Order: sequence, then structure tokens, then C-alpha cells
Amino acid sequence: MLPYGRQSIDDSDVEVVARTMRSEWLTTGPEVDRFESAVAQRAGVPHAISVTSGTAALHVAYAAAGISPGDEVVTTPLTFVATAAAAALLGAKIVFADVDPRTGCLDPVAAEAAVTDRTRVVAGVDYAGVPVDSAALRDLATRRELVFLEDAAHSIGSTRNGVPVGSLADLTAYSFFPTKNLTTTEGGAVVTASDELAARARAFKNHGLVRDRAQQRYPDEGPWHQEVHSFGLNYRLPDVLSALGTNQLQRLDAFVARRAEIKRVYDDALVDLDGVDLPVQPEGTAPAWHLYPLRVPAQRRRAIFEALRADGIGVQVNYMPAYWHPVFEDLGYQRGMCPVAEEYYRREISLPMFPGLTDADVERVIAAVRKAVATA
Repeated sequence: MLPYGRQSIDDSDVEVVARTMRSEWLTTGPEVDRFESAVAQRAGVPHAISVTSGTAALHVAYAAAGISPGDEVVTTPLTFVATAAAAALLGAKIVFADVDPRTGCLDPVAAEAAVTDRTRVVAGVDYAGVPVDSAALRDLATRRELVFLEDAAHSIGSTRNGVPVGSLADLTAYSFFPTKNLTTTEGGAVVTASDELAARARAFKNHGLVRDRAQQRYPDEGPWHQEVHSFGLNYRLPDVLSALGTNQLQRLDAFVARRAEIKRVYDDALVDLDGVDLPVQPEGTAPAWHLYPLRVPAQRRRAIFEALRADGIGVQVNYMPAYWHPVFEDLGYQRGMCPVAEEYYRREISLPMFPGLTDADVERVIAAVRKAVATA
């Protein structure tokens, strides 16, 4: 079975992990600092806070934004459930707004219509690696005094008008899961240009510990002393995984270029299929293409999906609208709230997309898709 996503690991990755395993530091050491510095540089911001997963990155980012019970977060339903769940766990009410029918990204007009006096954060998702309309969402956040958070789980390496994802929002959350554009096995990061938001994020990911004497309530307790002023969690990414991430970052441009090449080949080969829509690249964007979201006729999506799986093509669907999950249904959310996102979901199939796909693999996928669309 050819998977829809796969990590890209080479001997140099194995070597840096083995070297770190033999070092004095397995966690909270120099490789963490090195990785965070490299991520921040890639994002074009001064601060990167490494964490244990993309979900942890979202949780840390919402905590840094000051989300508390009673606050509202406006976000998209066309995403993995963690985008909403991480805010809900802090007590926020999630307000889902519909998506752009072309890109699957949060529609800024719909987002603005969903804002109330209790909204604190507007959270866009770079669906498939396509950066959100950051100018419009930034304008909305500025006018309504909101925090603009970008869920960039799909899009490290993407740019909009030449500006890297990571520099476009107040807070940006990355994921480094194996199928993402680079991996630390599990892992993620929060990046920001704000000293204040970075300090809050760094504290939350490390139990809320305060070690700076100038900020402590009882600084004379002793040289061992540390305090917790607000609760946090242990989301520390270890040195072993940080070393892998730093090494992967050196190949990110090559990964992104290969994904773009595969996307172009798919586009050229599938553009003539009736009833099929290809993923759209908005003007000014250079997506990292974490996914290749093909849209097929809704009434035939399952048959096409099953035909592709039977042909050894490990396609996936990304994503069921978040509020369709029973956990949100039990809170009173109902189907039909975001019809554009729901229609996008009903038609979507993600084709295999990862740098290790060979040209022969790509041709195999194309042949299988054309066959399935024609006959399933």
C-alpha cells in the first residue's frame, strides 16, 4: 500500500540522533536551544518554543493568548479536531466559521461575522499547506483587538508574498509529526515576534516555573529555588528529537521543492477529469503542499476512495468537519453550520504526497485515480 504520507529519514538523521543519545544531555540541553534558534530563523521571528506535538503547540499558543473560560475562539471546522479542542480544554467556546470554497482555508468574511464581544482569538488553518489570507485576518484581529493565531501544522516552509509562515500571525503553531513537512517524530513549536507572548508560552510548556529571581515572590529561599505563579504542563521536546529536527530543517527546501514538483505533475495529469477539482494555489503564495486535496463528485467519493485503496493507493480524507465529532455534537453543535466546509469534506480525497514518492509512484497514483474516477 502506497501511503498518503511518510517521513523522510536518511542516514544523517540517524547519525545526529545517535550522537545526541551518547551526549551528556537527553533533554533540556543545547540541542533544544539550537533547534529553537533554527526554527525561529526559518520563521523570521525572534522566538520559537519547541513542544512535544502540534497539539501541544496549539495548547501552548492558546494559553499564551490568555484563553480562559467564557472566551470565544473563532476558527475553521475543516481541520483536525485539535485546532478546536486545544482551546476548548482551556474553557473557550469554539465558534466555527465557514471556509473559502477554493482553498479550504478560513474565510475572513465568515470569520468576521462570527466575532462577538467575547471573542479573544481568531485561528486560521493553513489547509494542505496553503497559507491563510493573513492580511485580511490580521486586519480583522487589529480592528477587533483579537489575537491572530495561525495553525501552520501543514505549512512550515510555505510563504505568502515572500514572507514565511511564522511571520504572518501573532502566534503560529507548527507540527512535526512524521507525515508533516519535516519531522522530530512527535513534536511541534510555537513561534512569535512578541516577547510577552513568547514568555507566556515558554512558561506554560514548562509547568509555569519561574526561575528568574527578579520575578519570584520569595527570591531569598535559596539558590535551588523556583516557583509556579500560574499552572502549566510539561511539553518539553527532548534534545534527541530536537537534534533530528535541526537536521531535517537543513533539507526543508528540498522537501518543499519535491512536494511542489509532485503537485505540478498531478495537476497536469488530472486537470481534464470531469467533475474533479484540483487544489488551488492563491496568487502570491508558495505552499509547502502537505496534502494534495483532490475533490471528486460527492455521491461517488466513497466508491472512488475504496477503489483507490483496493488498487494499493493509501488515500485519506482530510477532514471531517470538527463539529461533527460527538464531543462537539454533545455540546449542541449541529451539522449544517458551515455548508461550504461540509461540501468540501464530502468531496475531498488526499492523494499520496511526500518527498520520497518516486516518479514511478506518482504515475501509479495518476493511473489509479483516472481509472477510479472513470469506473468507480
